[in-house]
Amino acid sequence: MAKILSNIDAVEFGLFKLSSGKVTPYYVDLRIVPSFPDAYKDICEFYVQTITKQIGTKSFDRITGIPIAGIPFASLVAYLFKKPFLYVRKGAKLHGRERRVEGILVSGDRVLLVDDLVTTGLTLKEAADAVRAEGGVVSDAIAFLDREEGGKELLEKSGVKLHALLKMSEMAKILYDMGTIDEESLKTIMKQIKKK
Repeated sequence: MAKILSNIDAVEFGLFKLSSGKVTPYYVDLRIVPSFPDAYKDICEFYVQTITKQIGTKSFDRITGIPIAGIPFASLVAYLFKKPFLYVRKGAKLHGRERRVEGILVSGDRVLLVDDLVTTGLTLKEAADAVRAEGGVVSDAIAFLDREEGGKELLEKSGVKLHALLKMSEMAKILYDMGTIDEESLKTIMKQIKKK
């Protein structure tokens, strides 16, 4: 998986501001993955394998995508599992049914949250809160990448277990071993993880 991200230049170094407001010395752009059909397919199949092993297919009824980057992954994963797909809006719409969760959600449905990556965990926590407010039950979330900056801990406090296909520390070491990033870049990533 790290090699796939390297091949499509999804990891960049510089100064970037994340949606959480945090400033980071590196950026992992998973929004570009669906533009590479083979990489997209491989990554979604890896989601399916990980979900099957770590969560189990009988422990959720529906799959919910987290806006915006989590939605393409969640939709294909839901299709592969033949499970109903939902997505959470960033805010409630002020017309129509005025819902935050789009799709059919019945009270008591067990919902698996799917996102691209996790930094602080706030976006996933807000999504869990939105699903719960509409009657859904959320106990698990999965992301391709855990940046290891406090997201897992925040989610645990709100009763959501985070599963990650990759941890940033693992990915950084693999990229370094492959010669994709230099020692300075590896140190930059590891220092950012420790700052959490």
